[in-house]
Amino acid sequence: MTGILQRPYALTTVGAWSLVFLAAFEAIAVTTIMPEVTADLHGRGLYALAFSSVMAAAVVGMVAFGSWADRRGPAVPLIVAILLFAAGLTVAGTATTMPVFAAGRFLQGLGAGGETVALYVLVALAYPADLHIKIFGAFASAWVLPSMVGPFVAGLVADALSWHWVFLGVVLLVAVATSLMLPALRGRDRPPPDRIRASADDARRIARAAVVALAAVALSSLGDLGGGLAWLLAAVALAVIAVALRRLVPVGTYRIRPGLPAAVALCATAGGVFFGTEVYLPLLLHDRYGLPTWLSGITLTAGALAWALGSAVQARLGERADPGVWLRTGAALLTGGAAMELVTAWLHLHPAMAALGWFAAGAGMGTLYPRISTLVLAASAPGEQGFNTAAKSITDAVGGSGSLAVAGLLFGVAPFLGPFTFTTVLGVLTMLVAARVAMPQTVPA
Repeated sequence: MTGILQRPYALTTVGAWSLVFLAAFEAIAVTTIMPEVTADLHGRGLYALAFSSVMAAAVVGMVAFGSWADRRGPAVPLIVAILLFAAGLTVAGTATTMPVFAAGRFLQGLGAGGETVALYVLVALAYPADLHIKIFGAFASAWVLPSMVGPFVAGLVADALSWHWVFLGVVLLVAVATSLMLPALRGRDRPPPDRIRASADDARRIARAAVVALAAVALSSLGDLGGGLAWLLAAVALAVIAVALRRLVPVGTYRIRPGLPAAVALCATAGGVFFGTEVYLPLLLHDRYGLPTWLSGITLTAGALAWALGSAVQARLGERADPGVWLRTGAALLTGGAAMELVTAWLHLHPAMAALGWFAAGAGMGTLYPRISTLVLAASAPGEQGFNTAAKSITDAVGGSGSLAVAGLLFGVAPFLGPFTFTTVLGVLTMLVAARVAMPQTVPA
């Protein structure tokens, strides 16, 4: 059987993987160099904006480019998204003031969000269905690998050259990756008779995406408030997100209808479990056990390695395995990992137990995400891939940010036990949702 690294898919695979890797590298690497950037540009007050603007722009980009790719095909949207991403890198890399830098980061987010959904639509058209799980497994590794090498490489480049080259150097790599993609993009636009004009619905979806993005950014900034006001504002922000998001996801997502809606909902709950737990794990190891920062980081690296391993296993198994079994397995591993962090904090177990639990959680995510992506495409009719993959990506982002906000508020009430109890309960919900995704009677053949 032809593989994703064999003809005629090899160049497309390498190019697409590289684009995903470079977007992920920038997301991770910028965290390392931001203290230097803000000091150089005298913009410490805009520190948070440099991160939140990316997330907000990415959500809008996912919706806008998803609709565009559904109407026209992935070629032009993907090229425009790449150009926006490269423009953002250039603006950020040449910035001499913090507002300009933040504007560059906004363009990066817009382009990265557009790239994500356009690449998914391209996968639906360029690869046969039996290779989808393999390419999504490769994409998962492209997201995980930067977490292991990104901070080190970014710090090395910033020290040897300057922080500017962390952005400008990537522009050249983006150009190379794009050149590898060009052959696969030829002929991927739909012929004129089949094209659908942009509608008022598209504008309304983009407006809703903007509302979701702004509410998510506001939600993520509530941790410093504390008290009843923070809980009240969090409830308002979550309600706004719920209302605005409803038309950006498949019908039945809120009811966790089996099949595609449940798959989209699973992204929200799984992302919430993982990222809501991960942010407090290094703090637990540092404050409770006195471990140095580098040793606490090894635990996170173990989770990243397990994520990559889980993705590789799913890519290897391909369509031979029952997706329902592996979705339930991934959800159980993820929930077990979160529960292990709760028990470790509660009973003051050896920190090795925390590392073991996080390895299980990472393996769970690596098992879940390639399967979810494959099922979303399999359940999407032609012309709906962009909308559905955007929905998957948005719920993933919103689930993570919402969980972080709630976990942060609970940390103020019961340090460590509060957040870990919340994510463990959310993990149980994730197991219930996973059981509904691949029910035979609702997943299209």
